[in-house]
Amino acid sequence: MMNARYELLAEEIETQGIDVEDVKDRIKRQHIETPSWGYGDSGTRFGVFRQPGAARNVYEKLQDAATVHKHTGIAPTVALHIPWDEVEDWQKLSEYAKGLGIGIGAINPNLFQDEVYKLGSVCNTDAAIRRQAVDHILECVDIMKKTGSKILSIWLADGTNFPGQGDFRKRKRWLYESFEEVYKALPDGSRMLIEYKFFEPAFYHTDLADWGSAYVMATKLGEQAQVLIDLGHHAPGTNIEFIVAWLIDEGKLGGFHFNCRKYADDDLTVGSMNPQELFLIYNELVAAELDPNVEADIAYMIDQSHNLKPKIEASIQSVCNLQQAYTKALIVNRNALAEAQNTGMIIEAEEILKRAYNTDVRPLLEQVRVEMGLDPNPLRAFRNSGYMGKVRKERVGIAPLRYRRRRPCS
Repeated sequence: MMNARYELLAEEIETQGIDVEDVKDRIKRQHIETPSWGYGDSGTRFGVFRQPGAARNVYEKLQDAATVHKHTGIAPTVALHIPWDEVEDWQKLSEYAKGLGIGIGAINPNLFQDEVYKLGSVCNTDAAIRRQAVDHILECVDIMKKTGSKILSIWLADGTNFPGQGDFRKRKRWLYESFEEVYKALPDGSRMLIEYKFFEPAFYHTDLADWGSAYVMATKLGEQAQVLIDLGHHAPGTNIEFIVAWLIDEGKLGGFHFNCRKYADDDLTVGSMNPQELFLIYNELVAAELDPNVEADIAYMIDQSHNLKPKIEASIQSVCNLQQAYTKALIVNRNALAEAQNTGMIIEAEEILKRAYNTDVRPLLEQVRVEMGLDPNPLRAFRNSGYMGKVRKERVGIAPLRYRRRRPCS
């Protein structure tokens, strides 16, 4: 059943030569992966604020992730972090996820928490520590094989805090040697996504500091290695959409960790601070998606720890924010934009993007959800479901806090 607001919006979109049914089909096929670490209690360097009903183990994290997918329809996989989500029987966990209607997504090694990684993991001067780090990543590769995961997602905290602390070139070689061993162990059809971060927790230098260093590493390794962009890992003013376009053109954009930054790596709700930037990033992604000459396989993953917001609600909000940004990018008048770009009509080109960005696409998304058999308002539907009241009663007691989100307390 269609409402009047949707019909008016659909008519407006069609007048621009855009097929509304194609737009709706693409929205329905959107795939956003949520992170297991977004459902359990976590904290900052200052403290931990526990939430009643927060998931205490990986099985409960899967339950919460499945709930997000149930209400949004576009979050069918969940990323795992090892050893935070380690279990004895991976086949059992995979079957449990399948029974909930979701699957296991990217596997993320932990190379920053153990005491021995104080001065680095795969870039450590101690060969035994480098060996331990590589063995842990290889363990994660084995978990990929057992769970059917196709993505190994690697983020390093490696770097130095003071001038003279480390030899940049030696560390670079150790990094490549370690990654090369892991790369050779990857299952067929899988990918290794290399994440970068320009600072923190290392403040003098970071071994994978920017998209260029990650790109060089991925290129040297081979086709199964690509770059992962975390929206929180850039200096203020960085043009992330430009990086997106370059990596797509080089066939090296492998995936995203969606979040939002204000100062440093805040891991805030994606789209909460600068939704226009998110739209411009999606504008480049959609431009490539609609280009028949571009082949891209991009994993869209959320990387957020919801320390203050209710965890499941924040996850639903994040997925919906990504859905809105994607939809707005889909209704950009590409033909008119290309003509404006080719003829140097600067203002017209900007206005075309602004028209799409300023469009209220909620009626379109509501119609899509109805057609998918979902409530048009996912957040409202979750709040009315009684799920949180149920799990708060079931999840009595609290789990030991196994980690603080990348920022250990001193």
